[in-house]
Amino acid sequence: MDTYVIIKHLHSGFRYIVFLLVLVAIIQSLLGWLGRKPYTETNRKLNLFALISAHTQLLIGVVLLFVSPLVQFNSSTMSNSVTRYFSVEHWVGMVIAIVLITIGHSKSKKITLPESRHRTIAIFYTIAFIVIVGTIMAGHLPVLGSQS
Repeated sequence: MDTYVIIKHLHSGFRYIVFLLVLVAIIQSLLGWLGRKPYTETNRKLNLFALISAHTQLLIGVVLLFVSPLVQFNSSTMSNSVTRYFSVEHWVGMVIAIVLITIGHSKSKKITLPESRHRTIAIFYTIAFIVIVGTIMAGHLPVLGSQS
């Protein structure tokens, strides 16, 4: 197995951890916001783990950018939908999503009212999740399941 295949499988498999943590963070923040529940240490840790998993996935993706044969920067990159997606669209969409998660997490730490903390996480993480799913679907990749 070469480096590309290993990193590709790692990146593809790690997405389930990111999906799960971000989705659970969204659900618990919605429940906290709408149910007017206190912002607990468990909430904080879950939101932090979702943030860390997204950043870890980004780092794996950066390595993949350098070893993937699908990433090309030449005169035909933009005219080929596959190379354009992997060379530009995929990573730009994912960076936007990770920036949203990071901003949401950072803003929530500065807020004192529990309801507002939950709301901030719910809004930013949900928008980020939509960007992630939309970016994956734009490349005609399976959101869940394996790529052939």
